[in-house]
This record gives sequence, C-alpha cells and structure tokens, in this order.
Amino acid sequence: MSFFSQLLRPSRKWVLGLAILAGPLVVAGALLPAYLADPEGVRVLFAVRLHGPDLELLGRTSPVILVHLAFGVLALAVGGILLAGRKGARMHRVLGWAWVLAVGTVALTSLFIKTQNPGHFSIIHLLSGYVIIALPLAVAAARRHDVQRHRRYMTGMYLGGFAVNLVFVLLPGRLVWNLFLG
Repeated sequence: MSFFSQLLRPSRKWVLGLAILAGPLVVAGALLPAYLADPEGVRVLFAVRLHGPDLELLGRTSPVILVHLAFGVLALAVGGILLAGRKGARMHRVLGWAWVLAVGTVALTSLFIKTQNPGHFSIIHLLSGYVIIALPLAVAAARRHDVQRHRRYMTGMYLGGFAVNLVFVLLPGRLVWNLFLG
C-alpha cells in the first residue's frame, strides 16, 4: 500500500481528531456572520442558564422534529454502547440494526426540517446526504465481512456525525439550546 493511500485511508484516530478539530471551527464559522450582524446577540452565548427541559417548548415543537430528536438520542446512546462493546457478537448485530434504523430515521427526518433556512436545505443537510449513502454501504460491508470498511464507515458516521451535529444543535436559538440553556 502506497504512502498516499495510507494517508487518505481514515482510521478511527483520524476521524476522531478531525471531529475534535472541526468542532471549534464550525462553531466559529457559524457564529462569525451572526456576530458581525449583531454583536450583542452573540454575547448571549456567555450568559448561559442551565435548567431542566422546557416541556412546554417540546409541546410546541413539530412532530417531525420530535421524531428526529428522539431517534437522535437513541442513536447516540446505542452507538456509544456499540463502540464500547464486543464486536461481532449477537448483541452487536442486534444493536447494530437498531442503530442503523435510528440513524436512518434521523437522516430521513432531517430532510423535512428546514427551520434554519426556511423552505430550503441548509449546510447540515450535506451530512444527511452522506449518511443516506454511507449507511447502506456500511451494512453491505458488514454482510461481506469487510470489517475494516464497515468499521471506518460506522465510526466515521458516529464520531463525525454526532460531533458535527452536537455543535449545530447547541447553537443559540436552536431547539436543544432553548430546551436546556435558553
């Protein structure tokens, strides 16, 4: 295997490192236009007020967003168990299918959520497109017993996808921000 193909082949450390480095850059990139438009509005970020969930806000939220949120939390929890647990065992396969269904549901429901850019897709929908393509490829790799490819796809979707999404959902004005911090 050549040096360049090794360099371009993402490993778990590479994906995790990219997610850690991309987080602050995404936050800065998301906040810069808002700060330039309204510096006082962005300063609210530093006046965080942690509180229990605002259940009234959940009651006013659309069903699509509630399904998206519920399956996202499920995928986050099940994915953590899968990453920490023994691979290839029966429990891994059962939980793996649950994770695939949860992540697929999250990706598909996200296509109907257009609150950030009303009527249009936003930049975060690119991640949904990636998941819709990569998820079946990862399942096919597992069924072919191509463990390395399966691991790269799944670890990348879990670490990269959730790291990027957590940055986006914790931006001021978004549902999760308002639910716990707003």
